[in-house]
Amino acid sequence: MYRALRERYPDAHCELHFASPFQLLVATVLSAQTTDVQVNHVTPALFEAYPTAEALAGADRADLERIIGPTGFFRAKAESLLRLGAALQERYDGAVPGRMADLVALPGVGRKTANVVLGNAFDVPGIAVDTHVGRLARRFGWSDHEDPGRVETDLASLIPRRDWTMLSHVVIFHGRRTCHARRPACGACPVARDCPSYGIGETDPTRAAALVKGPNPILVPAQGVRP
Repeated sequence: MYRALRERYPDAHCELHFASPFQLLVATVLSAQTTDVQVNHVTPALFEAYPTAEALAGADRADLERIIGPTGFFRAKAESLLRLGAALQERYDGAVPGRMADLVALPGVGRKTANVVLGNAFDVPGIAVDTHVGRLARRFGWSDHEDPGRVETDLASLIPRRDWTMLSHVVIFHGRRTCHARRPACGACPVARDCPSYGIGETDPTRAAALVKGPNPILVPAQGVRP
């Protein structure tokens, strides 16, 4: 199933825009309860105003809340970013550490955020279990758990470590484009033959193809669709 997803999404990647580990860390913290598109909309102004951990630690709270407001929960996120900037400056002279233990000890940083940063900024394999990864892991029968940490452990036991970061990307791409939460496009799914949840969504190939989102719509039924 993983190989089939890689074939469907060969360009799968982190959809947050960033130019440094610091930018990716901040963007990932902002991505909670919102979309990557919305985060990418606010981060250019955010990083122009506060380009370093030191600058972020000393940010004007009202200005910070104004900039990140469109991402939602802006007061809580502003508090997290202020504390995060201060911790980075105090503990690591403004740099972002490249170890899981150090990252999860930072304010507002959990394992999902740490794995995003490790995998995409430091090339250290990690499985980032967001809502898409957790949901699809259960639909695919890869995990029975709701807890992200246990889902991460289950997936790590199934997939070689070298593929952990890409696994997160292709599953997230599939969740956003094809295996939707409310109406999956089962009839246009590349893993339909192996998916125990096949049939919970639209199975007609033509109607399913119309449900697929993204820049490269599926124009013909996927080869994996059940007869």
